[in-house]
Amino acid sequence: MTIIEDSANKQIARSAGKVMIALLISNIVNLVSLILNATTFGTQAEMDAFLAANRVTETLFLLMAGGALGSAFIPTFTGLLTKGERSPAWRLASAIGNLVLIVLTLAALLLAIFAQPLVHYVLAPGFANDPGQEALAVDLLRIMLPSVVIFGLSGLVMGILNSHQVFFIPALTPAMYRLGMIFGVLCLVPTMGIYGLAWGVVIGSCLHLVLQLPSLLRLKGIYFPTLGLKLPEVRQVGLLMLPRVFGVAAVQINFWVNVRLASLMSEGSITGITWGLTMMLMPQAIIAQSVAMAALPTLSAQYALNKIDDLRHSLAASLRGILFLAIPASVGLLLLGQPIVALLLQYGNFTEESTQLISWALLWYSAGLVGHCIVEILARAFYAMQNTKTPVFVGAAAMGLNVFFSVLFSGWFYRMGWMPLGGLALANSVATGLEAVCLFFLMRRRLAGLEGMYIFEGTGKAVLSMVVMALVLWGWLGMTTDQPVWMVGIGGVVLGGAVYGLCMLLLRVPEVETVVNLLKRRLKPVFK
Repeated sequence: MTIIEDSANKQIARSAGKVMIALLISNIVNLVSLILNATTFGTQAEMDAFLAANRVTETLFLLMAGGALGSAFIPTFTGLLTKGERSPAWRLASAIGNLVLIVLTLAALLLAIFAQPLVHYVLAPGFANDPGQEALAVDLLRIMLPSVVIFGLSGLVMGILNSHQVFFIPALTPAMYRLGMIFGVLCLVPTMGIYGLAWGVVIGSCLHLVLQLPSLLRLKGIYFPTLGLKLPEVRQVGLLMLPRVFGVAAVQINFWVNVRLASLMSEGSITGITWGLTMMLMPQAIIAQSVAMAALPTLSAQYALNKIDDLRHSLAASLRGILFLAIPASVGLLLLGQPIVALLLQYGNFTEESTQLISWALLWYSAGLVGHCIVEILARAFYAMQNTKTPVFVGAAAMGLNVFFSVLFSGWFYRMGWMPLGGLALANSVATGLEAVCLFFLMRRRLAGLEGMYIFEGTGKAVLSMVVMALVLWGWLGMTTDQPVWMVGIGGVVLGGAVYGLCMLLLRVPEVETVVNLLKRRLKPVFK
């Protein structure tokens, strides 16, 4: 390993650590929001209506200005900054911001006009059996549409800040969004009902943007009142974004299919698959998104400077670190999902039946946690290399399989007498796993190797430690069948984490030893 490679990896590690802390805070706030929503509304029909309506706004945000824009904008913007071309970089940012504002405003207006047929014929045909639920979904959708425009601008600001190696504040923005929803539940829902939660979404989107503005202003950027349609950089972002938009659309089509199928199932099924996925994505955000967000600018700069060897090692180190955390987290959720759901959510209107719905979906989603984490970092690596086509086409193929598996597996589950929403979750896990494998081999071919033995050696130790952890947790669950749920859940998490960490230490994993040594140095002055 060269000094430059080590420096780049340390930069990614430092940035990932900051992002991980911010995402941990965001996930805690997200969890509080989920608990309040669950205890207030449970898995009743009105929550199904809210989550179905929110799927439309989330799709539009991601399609036009979320991951699609960031993956195309950051590499281009970072490339200009790396070459010292500051004025063209800010001209690009201004043009993209103006285009985002115009396009998303028009899209939101069209969706507001056609909200009723969209819900009735496309998103949730099962709501037609209850005209009141369908009308509620339409009303909630129209209330939340302004958040799409605000989120679009906020997503661009996030890309600008990440390109300047500013990660902590942008990573806190999901917490601000959830704080808006918390405000809606606590202050607006008592008088407005579920509509208060929809207005909380709008308030949260405003907080999402406002939090980042001070950091943006400190960059002292230049605003240009232009659409930049003739600028080559704008065209480059557009060309890079097109396949990514296609890929995001493919992923969202899968979610729409899931909502559509779940609307035809028992009440609460939409809530079950949505919240089950949310709980699986909480550790995924902390484990993979933190590393991926921190790595993207570094990988983009390495590619722009043609330092392919450095890029290869940085990516391998990032993958290895992600696997160390994702493997035990996946097994932990598989074994402890039900007591964790009961411990966190089973209060108020969230009944034991609601716990069964969410934990059943979480069980099958957890099997795909490792795949989700691998896809997150590999996709960002392709974007850093200004190749959006490969991950998009692979993702689109995977999501096509996901749709097929969703119909197939939900039918199988139904015939076996199992809750069919579990089939929807299993379909997601299988398709994402296949996507991760395919992306890995394509990246390995693209980089003429990916330090496979380095990754494999670390993964082997992680799997061995995970097996020991799983056996201990299996014994723990057998011993605590009659114990309070808090003891089963909290005790299992602490015990599993301790056993896994100890095994990794005994196997002398360098990354774990580095963390332990760092903690010793930090704590040594305290105990003097």
